[in-house]
Amino acid sequence: MEERQSFGPVALLSGGVGGARMGRGLAAVVPPAALTVVVNVGDDEEIYGLHVAPDLDTVAYTLAGREGLQGWGVAGDTFAVMGHLDALGVDTRFRLGDTDLAVNLLRTAALRSGEPLSATSNRIAAALGVPCRLLPATDDWVRTRVRTQGGEWLSFQDYFVLRGHRDEVAEVRYDGAAGARPAPGVLEALAGAALVVIAPSNPPLSIWPILAVPGIREAVAAVPRVIAVSPLFGGKALKGPADRVMAALGLPPGNAGVLAAYEGLLTDLMIDRGDAADLAALSGGAVRLHAADTRIADPTAAARFARRLLELP
Repeated sequence: MEERQSFGPVALLSGGVGGARMGRGLAAVVPPAALTVVVNVGDDEEIYGLHVAPDLDTVAYTLAGREGLQGWGVAGDTFAVMGHLDALGVDTRFRLGDTDLAVNLLRTAALRSGEPLSATSNRIAAALGVPCRLLPATDDWVRTRVRTQGGEWLSFQDYFVLRGHRDEVAEVRYDGAAGARPAPGVLEALAGAALVVIAPSNPPLSIWPILAVPGIREAVAAVPRVIAVSPLFGGKALKGPADRVMAALGLPPGNAGVLAAYEGLLTDLMIDRGDAADLAALSGGAVRLHAADTRIADPTAAARFARRLLELP
């Protein structure tokens, strides 16, 4: 494990797998008390009668070292309940392992008793052994919805999981965001941060829902240094539809689109070393560009990359 050094407080804006891996890298080199991970809740949905929070759980499992091989779910989980639901004729295309179901049962019961999502998330994170502070962007109801080119509005999980993000996207909206408030601790973490890192997550589907909560964008913009990590490699996402969604929403191709996605927020953009030609092509603006190996699926690589971010001049 990388030796932790003293850095100023760091806040990470995170979606699911890419954000979780970025969080794991930062947690390896930043003291736990100095790191706060703010997580998207636009993906949350009621499934099997339970409040499922895929991004919160993916980040928590990864920071606890318990994530599944694909980056989500719990390593070695069993699926006995899914098998019983299958036998009852239930649509189980959205697969939840038994350990994962237990977490969602706890969350649902707590929320129904009146406990805020942030308090429930804190309890789950503590039980799993997450070393740093993990916060939902908001305790309020915010849901990402996608309009397809055919004019159909889909919930995020219908679009992403049940339909395999094959539909071409025409529009994205964040229902409930305008009336939401940042969860307790979010604005304080941003106000006290020496650095905000925007994870290599899908900008419109994972990070914009966080920024849509009133007060968060402004708080990020006020931080002295804000570094985004590009989710693109040669203009494409390694997994998922980030490049297609960005193009569909009118953003420029490649890393120029990442810059446009976070216009007015960034001091720095970190791109993969395979895209080093962009250092010259996109230079000259207010945002400083840097190149490094941004493939962080391996924990050691993630820690090495996190240190590189923290040591940028």
